[in-house]
Amino acid sequence: MNPLSPRARPAGWAPTPRPVRDAWAGAGLFATLCVVTALVDPTRPGRFPACPFRATTGFDCPGCGSLRALHELVHGHLAAAADYNLLLVAFLPCAAAVWLRAVTGRARPRALPKWSAPVTVIVLVVWAVIRNLPVLGGVLGA
Repeated sequence: MNPLSPRARPAGWAPTPRPVRDAWAGAGLFATLCVVTALVDPTRPGRFPACPFRATTGFDCPGCGSLRALHELVHGHLAAAADYNLLLVAFLPCAAAVWLRAVTGRARPRALPKWSAPVTVIVLVVWAVIRNLPVLGGVLGA
């Protein structure tokens, strides 16, 4: 008998909705990344590949410092993590809230507003410029 046929399923069985499965898969990937960055210090050279944008231009991209920030967060150093990448530290609670809504089923999946993509690009560009300013760069990120 085919295990996917309706007769092979136990009574009352219902498939897990795709958004919930996707949310748990994302959580698993994030947990794996946290374990790897907790065990392997990204500040030591040769442990992780260099940022291609930084290697090419010499400037920090919006994501520069994210592995180091995650490493510090996993070890409980919030201030050091914010020093490496403040945007990541600010983003993670928002991502956790969205994840909880997806897992608990309180939010149905819906299309993102049309303005979300341009706003995301603008935030990332502004962040890249701000963190490369000589005055604020030392304060806002690696």
